Amino acid sequence: MRFLSVYKTAERGVPPTQEEMDKMGKLIEEGMKAGSLLAVEGCLPSATGARVRLSNGKLAVTDGPFSEAKELIGGLAILQAKSKQEAIELVKQFLYVAGDGECELRQLYEAGQSTCA
Repeated sequence: MRFLSVYKTAERGVPPTQEEMDKMGKLIEEGMKAGSLLAVEGCLPSATGARVRLSNGKLAVTDGPFSEAKELIGGLAILQAKSKQEAIELVKQFLYVAGDGECELRQLYEAGQSTCA
């Protein structure tokens, strides 16, 4: 099964330290070698982003930064796991390295899948 993990955290305002980058790099390398991490991406600060919203047929575009938000998407990962519980364990390992925040974990639809449970 494949899962999408979306990491949400407060915007830091400063880049990660070299030590933090090294720890994350090791976790990513181990996950890729084990086959449990299929893809990973981090997000740049919200100042470089935009929000596009459609409401009642009207589009609105808001440029970053999004200082009013308590949590922002900091990155995402595509995980390969045998079960939801296994995916949760992978996310726990990530959070211990990444620090404060939360991950929303969602199973991804795969062709031939009869239900989305």
